[in-house]
Amino acid sequence: MTAQSPAIEAAQRNRGTLFVEDAQIIDVKTFPGDQFIIRLRAPKSAANAMPGSFVHVQCDASVPMRRPLSIMRVNATEGWIEVLFKIVGEGLRALGERNPGDTLSVIGPIGKGFVPSAERPNTLLIGGGVGIPPMVFLAEHLKNDESEWNPLVIMGSEIPFPFQLARSDIETSWLDQSIVSTMPLMEQWQIPARLASLSDFEGTFRGYVTDLAREWLKSLSPDELRRVEVFSCGPTPMLKAVADLAREFDVPCQVSLEEFMACAVGGCAGCTVLVQTDDGQAMKRVCVDGPVFDAAAVFPE
Repeated sequence: MTAQSPAIEAAQRNRGTLFVEDAQIIDVKTFPGDQFIIRLRAPKSAANAMPGSFVHVQCDASVPMRRPLSIMRVNATEGWIEVLFKIVGEGLRALGERNPGDTLSVIGPIGKGFVPSAERPNTLLIGGGVGIPPMVFLAEHLKNDESEWNPLVIMGSEIPFPFQLARSDIETSWLDQSIVSTMPLMEQWQIPARLASLSDFEGTFRGYVTDLAREWLKSLSPDELRRVEVFSCGPTPMLKAVADLAREFDVPCQVSLEEFMACAVGGCAGCTVLVQTDDGQAMKRVCVDGPVFDAAAVFPE
């Protein structure tokens, strides 16, 4: 029997799970640091997305290459998704110039998402920069799930956060009480969240997200640690630091990788990363084999 190519295998595995749709821009919000949140009417993507999914967006007719953007929020009933991005290059600059009412071609939802374990309900969500969106999506998913979850969200940024800072009334006894800034959505959802930065934003923890996460992990008893699982998305150096932190406290960790990609459906193999598997090292495609991987497999000791 002739072996099939990876491209054909990927196409067969994803048949019926990816959709191409003309998504209308519903709303555009701008934030300092050339950051944007765009809400798109994309009912097929909204109905099928899971935390960790992303969409491949045609930024403008003048830009032939699509851009992969993590999904931050979805509303399947109303048929919309939200994406957050920061302008890097001409493609995203063109996307930032689009207006409500414009239509974008979107392929999605793409990729393997986060899979929380019910045996570890103390979920620690760590997002850095443009890695914040999947953590927001996962937090909302856990909030709406019928199981009992105890999420803590930590977000980091060295430029102004892509939301207006809010003061949290949710107690964090493990942390200095001057660290009170949070994301308004998290406070609205009654999910404890704290922010970390080296930029001295008001009410934020001065340090890296891993420094802040370590403070929480150190406060836990051995029994509480056995119920912890870590989820993270952000720049590669941050993800490696998160993986090392999870290893230090002997807790499982899933990371969502950020990579440049051309096709985003497994055909071009332009987004491959080296991953440790049960059969040894292997090259895996971030788009369809990920973007979520076991942290220890991507960042071994």
